Amino acid sequence: MDTAVATPAGALRRLEDLPSPPGLPLIGHLHKLAPPFTHLQLERWARELGTPYRMRMAGVPVVVYDDAEVAQQVLRDRPSGLRRASIIRPVFRDMGIDGLFSTEGDAWSPQRRLIMQALNASHFRAFFPTLQGITARLLRRWQRAAARGEVLQMNQELMRYTVDVTSALAFGEDPNTLEQDGNVVQDHLAHIFPMIMKRTMAPLPYWRWFKLPADRRLDRALGAVRAYAQQRIAHARAALAAEPGRAPRNALEAMLVQVDEPGSGFTDELVVANVLTLLLAGEDTTAYSLSWTMPYLAAEPALQQRLHEQAAAALGAHDVCPDHDTMKSLDVFEALSMEALRLRPVVTFLGLDTLQDKVIGGVALPARTRVFLMFRPAQTSEKHFACPHAYDPQRWLHKEGKEGKEGRDGQVGIEAAVHDPRAFLQFGAGPRVCPGRHLAVVELRLVLSMLLKHFEIELACDPAEIEEHVHFTMLPSKMPVRLKPRAARAAAH
Repeated sequence: MDTAVATPAGALRRLEDLPSPPGLPLIGHLHKLAPPFTHLQLERWARELGTPYRMRMAGVPVVVYDDAEVAQQVLRDRPSGLRRASIIRPVFRDMGIDGLFSTEGDAWSPQRRLIMQALNASHFRAFFPTLQGITARLLRRWQRAAARGEVLQMNQELMRYTVDVTSALAFGEDPNTLEQDGNVVQDHLAHIFPMIMKRTMAPLPYWRWFKLPADRRLDRALGAVRAYAQQRIAHARAALAAEPGRAPRNALEAMLVQVDEPGSGFTDELVVANVLTLLLAGEDTTAYSLSWTMPYLAAEPALQQRLHEQAAAALGAHDVCPDHDTMKSLDVFEALSMEALRLRPVVTFLGLDTLQDKVIGGVALPARTRVFLMFRPAQTSEKHFACPHAYDPQRWLHKEGKEGKEGRDGQVGIEAAVHDPRAFLQFGAGPRVCPGRHLAVVELRLVLSMLLKHFEIELACDPAEIEEHVHFTMLPSKMPVRLKPRAARAAAH
């Protein structure tokens, strides 16, 4: 909403015309933006000042928007008009993970092709049996826990699952963290995202001159994960050499085939950076998307029952989704997490820098102005979604218009009214839309259909105790869940 400052009709505003919260000399507003609650402060200022508003991060001017159309415009203007905030790439480069996520400029397109061809080479239909097996392993783990009456921390449970899936996709090796403790990948990846967030919000790259204990822990974690990736590269090269001319069997092999083409310009170090990027992006976002779905399901036993019946009908005699074709019919289970992500976005805001003078949202911005796009305000606005603060997955299943659609209780539901998916930007938009979206959607469908077929879900704490923490992505501070086996409950009755 551009209502904070009155300007003549059609006139452009300048940076100095925008409202701004009180700041400090030199550091500007950085002292108010400390993780893990950065997103909440940005949203609070938006409510108080209106948007766009301006602030400063040390010497960098920042304009904050929460408008969906502005976000679409900005995201589609990448990478020529705007690029990821300039602090991001140095932080990733210092960590040795300067892959597709952080790369900009002329280097971005070749790396995009490298990743997309690698993911395409994995052939999701051929990869499905591996996904199915890992999902079945998760079911057995949860059945044991449910039989013992254990409370499960779903953040950790689902992270194990996504680490296994992503490692199998990337490396062709299943680390089986669901059944084994002490795995290098899971133990060390957990240290990386919080430190990325901390360093991107730091006024100076202090770690280049001295290391705090957290920086030393990060160095150890990065070293361990990089060594693991290099071991997998050596193994993949040996496997390819043993069978000359065969098609790649996983994303890593597909990358190495491209690297070894004459004149490719790619190096093994670039492969390491990108497989680490795959691991980081693949484990956190999907695990937290599933985690945030839990409290909404736990709050509605009747919804759980209906979904149980749908899962039982879809999966039949199978414990988990039996094949790729069945997976494609599980739209309702994907909708459960899409709706949770609308209310609890894993990606809360995105920082980009203008490369030249631009007009964005009626504001004339000089080159090298930082733009923050906040996503939740638009995703919870009645302008884009009817009853915007209600959890109703059905809205994602009926998008045709305003008439004739029944809600989940047999009445005309809120999904029959305003539904603007362009305001939902959890997977991005434009040229840099998330390349892993398809894998994430398959994981959401498999896990939730399995969960709701076999268990009732109870939240083992007051929902008000669960805080939103942003460590680059937004995760729940905790998510204790108790699962009750449906078969045992039915037998008791």
